[in-house]
Amino acid sequence: MPRYTGSCHCGAVRFEIEAVIDRVTECNCSICRKKGILHHRVAADGFHLLSGEADLGTYRFGTMAAKHHFCKTCGIHVFTRPRAAPELYTVNVRVLDEFDLSRERPEIVQFDGLQWEENVASLK
Repeated sequence: MPRYTGSCHCGAVRFEIEAVIDRVTECNCSICRKKGILHHRVAADGFHLLSGEADLGTYRFGTMAAKHHFCKTCGIHVFTRPRAAPELYTVNVRVLDEFDLSRERPEIVQFDGLQWEENVASLK
């Protein structure tokens, strides 16, 4: 299984994932659209926070179910514990150190998060 490391901009928060990244999700909900996140789901046993637990902030809104984690120093969104699957992590592939979107070319799946309730069943 491939391993990737990721971090926030200042490097305070660092993590590692074990995942095949062949598909990412682009959500158009209010927060994902504004942050430009490309989500990739990772099982809990494939996600390892390496450093920066004390540097993590958490933002919640709406139902308060999803936990959007960001670096309190530089503000970069690094990962989420998603509302649709709280047992998983979704990492923002844009913060992975060695993952080049233009080279890797994963399938980018559009998700209509503005109509979350009607579309959540389509998430994989």
